Amino acid sequence: MALVLVLALACSPPAAPSAPAAPSPDAAPSPAAAPSPAAPSIPAAPQDVFPAPARVVAVGDLHGDVRSAIGALQLAKVVDAAGHWVGGATWLVQTGDVLDRGRDGRTMIDFLARVEAEAAAAGGRALLLDGNHEVMNLQGDWRYVADLEDFPGSTDAERDAARRAWATTGAGGAWVKAHAMTVQVGDTVFVHGGIDANWASRGVSGLNALFREAIAGPVEPKPAVLGSDGPLWNRGYLLEDEPVACAELTRALTALGARRMVVGHTTQDSGRIASRCDGALYGIDTGISAYYGVHPSALVIEGDVVTRLPE
Repeated sequence: MALVLVLALACSPPAAPSAPAAPSPDAAPSPAAAPSPAAPSIPAAPQDVFPAPARVVAVGDLHGDVRSAIGALQLAKVVDAAGHWVGGATWLVQTGDVLDRGRDGRTMIDFLARVEAEAAAAGGRALLLDGNHEVMNLQGDWRYVADLEDFPGSTDAERDAARRAWATTGAGGAWVKAHAMTVQVGDTVFVHGGIDANWASRGVSGLNALFREAIAGPVEPKPAVLGSDGPLWNRGYLLEDEPVACAELTRALTALGARRMVVGHTTQDSGRIASRCDGALYGIDTGISAYYGVHPSALVIEGDVVTRLPE
């Protein structure tokens, strides 16, 4: 019996080495006698790196305003005035923050789910990413919520409870968990805030795996990938001095095997899409929603040609 056990152990393949952990606070060890908590249920990894289609449209933060969202998508000729897909084989990437500030959160998710389905049926695709506001809703961070009064209940407490249920275990929470933090389409990486060189070492798929794990488990202590230096919150590429930002961006893009990065999150006061680092970075949060004054915009990538709308 002992010989069988030794042979079994000798023939077992070694465990695959785990990726180095991102910086995070030290977790206190569990008491020896305490039972191990059940592992969180993590959705299966979807595809997150794609070859380039002929035409890609990217749109930034929409913040609870379906009417303005339709206006931005119309500008890029991917939906009609009623918000139905007319983009054919075009691919759409939306870089998150579809919730908060405006009151159309539930309607926005219904609208974007329809866009996903209609694009797929027409031979196109809609890749809809999570932003920091989607994660804040999942975590119960209500600082920017504007639609509490639209939820059922006869008191503020009842309405608050209804919205929390929607954002965590209901349709809002399901939406966040069904979508990725970042994707790469051809030679372009899309993300809400920005991927610095440290996080870029994980690769797009590695980052999404960390993200899925983070939103499936407890929110405290906050996982580093969701923190202020993580890809959902980083503003450095648009706020740092350009030489500093571009040096970091070059390192990140090299690690990712990409040519450019497209980000939202940092609203451009000009109401126009920003370009830095000789076109290696585009900032597409132009304040599309009514909260920011309605500045519709879209970035169009067709092969080597990148067009900022409005031109």
